[in-house]
Amino acid sequence: MTEPLDLARLQRRLAEFAAARNWQRYHTPKNLVSALSVEASELVEIFQWLTPEESARVMDDPERAPRVRDEVADVLAYLLQFCEVLGIDPLTALAAKIDRNEHRFPVPGRDASGQDASGQDAPGAEARPDERD
Repeated sequence: MTEPLDLARLQRRLAEFAAARNWQRYHTPKNLVSALSVEASELVEIFQWLTPEESARVMDDPERAPRVRDEVADVLAYLLQFCEVLGIDPLTALAAKIDRNEHRFPVPGRDASGQDASGQDAPGAEARPDERD
């Protein structure tokens, strides 16, 4: 039976994989972030000429779906290795970023407590995805 996956276990496996091949000397922040960029570009390449509709159905394509999964895995592997080298907990970093974005991009019509002017929880609109950073 396999153990459940978690980021820490995957990071250890990646570190052990690199150590067994004596690759640690190549795993500098600069090299890892460069490799991350290349792998992200390879993921983009799969979608480059697809229509929005085709891109939404990419996982239904038996030729493209495995490529998408492989490139996602490559991106995540390099990101996890990058975080390991710099001592960044990726889940903590993400949670902190979400917290900052919730304050930076409040739901329209809500105050800082999440309530509308009448004191009721207000339905909200999403911020544009391109406004996140």
